[in-house]
Amino acid sequence: MQSSSSLVDRLAESDLFVTTSTRSASRTRSFILFSIVWALAAFAIALRGEQWLRSILIYLSRASWARTIVTNFPPAWAVASRFVAGESVDQAIAVARKLKGEGIDSTIDYLGEAVRTANEANDARDHILTLLDEIHASGMDAYVSVKLSQLGLGIDENLALANLRLLLERARSHGLRVRIDMEESALTEITLDIYRKMRLSEGFANVGIVIQSSLYRSDDDLRRLIDEGAWVRIVKGAYKEPASVAYPAKADVDKAYVRHTQMLLGDAARKNGVRAAIATHDPAMIDAALGWVRQNHISPADFEFQMLYGIAREKQRELVAQGYRVRLYIPYGTAWYPYFMRRLAERPANLWFFVSALFRG
Repeated sequence: MQSSSSLVDRLAESDLFVTTSTRSASRTRSFILFSIVWALAAFAIALRGEQWLRSILIYLSRASWARTIVTNFPPAWAVASRFVAGESVDQAIAVARKLKGEGIDSTIDYLGEAVRTANEANDARDHILTLLDEIHASGMDAYVSVKLSQLGLGIDENLALANLRLLLERARSHGLRVRIDMEESALTEITLDIYRKMRLSEGFANVGIVIQSSLYRSDDDLRRLIDEGAWVRIVKGAYKEPASVAYPAKADVDKAYVRHTQMLLGDAARKNGVRAAIATHDPAMIDAALGWVRQNHISPADFEFQMLYGIAREKQRELVAQGYRVRLYIPYGTAWYPYFMRRLAERPANLWFFVSALFRG
């Protein structure tokens, strides 16, 4: 059977999607493409289940032709804005301020990844420097999340190091923190190396890291980070990884996530000053964490739940009402397409919401 990616590529390269100068023609082609992708998605679920659908969406998140079509299709942004705070620093700060009024803290992410030139990397660095200044001026308990590929890791490791160093220096001067997001597994080792260089070798106590429970290596990585007293966010992982490096079955990922949550909330972690962030929307994972917290008499001050902006809003409010700390990951910026597609891949319900909104629009 023909692969999902090659089929979509052929559709994208056909005469049907050749760019024209008219806006109506562009909208028509975009709508046709989404109708085709919708049909492929339904076929994928019927034939192979949700894993195949997820593979299609992850592929589309990296396809430049799909990015061009989606980002030029106004209804797409209307739906993406459910998950993205806006395109400017001011919009992100406004969302964070509103959430603070509801008792919810924020981590803000200027969207962008895998830049291709040093100028792009430096532009991203300068924008994030401004973001840090604006967070400081707002007086909110917020911090910044960054991706090393956005700071130039794919171009030159020293470029990414220099840019990250400038961000950490600015953040430290404001009493703020910066967390390095984890990307695909091919970058896990170098990301951890850079994190340790900044924290252990250069003394930046305000830098944190993310670990993905889906990877086999994460048990060992987490043990070492706990020994080091790290500031860690635990996530399941949003990237499509080969079975050679990651658990292919959701049940195994869930077991790993529960295990890692318990490690982060264990006696050794708390003794070493680990700052734990339990990042999930999965009710079963949240219940497992709360059960461990209650069983071991762990104070809500010792950890926080983290969720994504626009997802599980009722659960966020419920946890706050119960006295737990909740922090939302607030993305913003013009480069919202890859982030948005990964959110669709994570939960089929997000895709149905997206497509139904497109047809209404």
